[in-house]
This record gives sequence, structure tokens and C-alpha cells, in this order.
Amino acid sequence: MPEMSRSRALNTAIVTVALAACSSVEVTTPNVDFEVIEEVTFAESLQIDLTQMTKLPSGVYIQDRAEGTGEALAAGHRAHLSYSGWLRTGVLFDEGQFDYILGAQQVIPGFELGMIGMKVGGIRLIIVPPELGYGAALGLPIPPGSILVFEVELDQIDTSP
Repeated sequence: MPEMSRSRALNTAIVTVALAACSSVEVTTPNVDFEVIEEVTFAESLQIDLTQMTKLPSGVYIQDRAEGTGEALAAGHRAHLSYSGWLRTGVLFDEGQFDYILGAQQVIPGFELGMIGMKVGGIRLIIVPPELGYGAALGLPIPPGSILVFEVELDQIDTSP
């Protein structure tokens, strides 16, 4: 993906997430069928085996592909991370780096839930069901009702207030 397009996609995603978090009005498509993680086929390129993953009570799936070291990421910590995000079909919709504070509702709920407990240097696969992602929201490069797949590397944790 050209650098300008990647930057534009990341900026669009960040602005969209910020607007969704701050807005009390959600623009949605009525009657959208949400994909169900256990009922879909994932692209072979994503190398997903649900039987090797942990399903959290929320419905988010996680798998540590590399274990990190040090303190675990917890609410109030600032995380600096690198990530790639795909649709279950293997289509890359975003990648890059960013910082956020865990628990401050700066990212979609499923992403936050999937990050809890990561350690610096860790690489985690996170599968987010639509209801904890963008749901039926319009205006994104992500179709309404989509499952999201993220691979995240936690580069740094800042625990200072």
C-alpha cells in the first residue's frame, strides 16, 4: 500500500474511532447481518485456528503468537503498538503504529479487551466480533457487520499518570 494511502487510511480510522467514541449518535444500516466468528471461514493467509485460541467471556478471541516480558498492560497504561487489521477474508484494511490509553475508550471495545494483559514485545492475534467492533456503522472502509482480525505487537508501556 503506498505510504500516502496507508497514512490516509490510518487517519480515517483514528478520526472515525474518535468520533464514534465521542458521539451519542451512531449512523447504522438497518437489518445488517453480523458475521459470527464460529460460523465463518477465515482466509488461509490469516493462519487462524480457533481451537488454538482463547475465547474471552466477551466473545473476543486472542492468541499470543509471541510472549512479551515485564509488566502486563492494564487500565490506565499508555500502550505504544504496531498493528495490522484485516477482514476475515484476508483483506488488509489498516496497519501502522499508534498510542492509546487502555480503558479510555479511544479504540473499539473488542480491541481494548483483546489487549489486556499483553507484555512489551508480545505479539497477539485478536479476533473481534462485529458487536464489539464497528457493528452496523456506515462510512468506514469496513463493511457493516464485519469480523475484524488484528495482529498487534506491543512496543512499549507507559505506566506514569
